[in-house]
Amino acid sequence: MRLTKKSYLQGFIIVTLVLAVVRWTYLAIAGHVPADKPSADVRQAKPLPTGFTPHRILSVPNYKEAFPDTNAVQLVAAQQWGVSPVRNRADAEARKKELVYVAASPYYHVDPLRLSIPYLVPRAAVLLQDIGEAFFDSLYVKGVPLHRLIVTSVLRTEEDVARLRTFNGNATENSCHLYGTTFDICYNRYETVEPPEGPHRREVRNDTLKFVLSEVLRDMRQQGRCYIKYEVKQGCFHMTVR
Repeated sequence: MRLTKKSYLQGFIIVTLVLAVVRWTYLAIAGHVPADKPSADVRQAKPLPTGFTPHRILSVPNYKEAFPDTNAVQLVAAQQWGVSPVRNRADAEARKKELVYVAASPYYHVDPLRLSIPYLVPRAAVLLQDIGEAFFDSLYVKGVPLHRLIVTSVLRTEEDVARLRTFNGNATENSCHLYGTTFDICYNRYETVEPPEGPHRREVRNDTLKFVLSEVLRDMRQQGRCYIKYEVKQGCFHMTVR
C-alpha cells in the first residue's frame, strides 16, 4: 500500500500533536516550563526557568570535516530510497502518491523555488521535520531566540537540472535532488519567530545560529539518518536521507 500525501499529512499531524503533549508534560514535570504553556513561541518568549543554566553553544571543529559526504556518496542513498527521476512539473503532479508536500511547517521556511519543487519522499520529509524541531529545541535550551530554518532547494525535475546546468557549471547532471531524497538548508539566513504584534526578539548573529544548526546536523549524521555536504559557494548544507 502506497503512502499518499493526504494520509502522510494526517498521520504526521496526529503524531506531532501526541509528541507535543508528551514533551510538554515531561518538561512541566521536570520544572522547565509551565504545563499550561504548550506553544513553542510562548516557551521562547518567556525567560528560562530560575535555576536553569542554558547549554553551551559548541558548534563543530571544522565544517568540511564534519560534513564531507560527496555527491557520489549521497547518490547511492538517493537511488536506494528515492523515486525514479521526475521529468517535469506535469510528471511531478502525476507522482503525488510517491511524494509528499513539504512547504508548510512551523519549524522551517521554504524559499520561493525557481529550479525545484517542494516535494520529498516520506522518509526525507520526516528527516527535514525532525531537523527543524531539533533546531527549535536546541535554541531553547541554549537560551537563543527561536528562528526557523530556510530550505533553498528540494526536488528537481530533469528539466530543472538541465536549466541549472546552463548557468552553473558545477551542477551535476545526475543530481541527488532528482530522487526526492535531498534538500538544502542555508546556513547564512534564518527566519525570526516572533508574534506579529510584537514584542521584537533580540537580534542573533547568523554565525551563532549556524553553530547551533551544525550541532543538530552533526547529531543527525552520526545517528546514521543522513549524508551531509558543507557547500561553501552555495552557502548551504546539502543533505540526503539514509
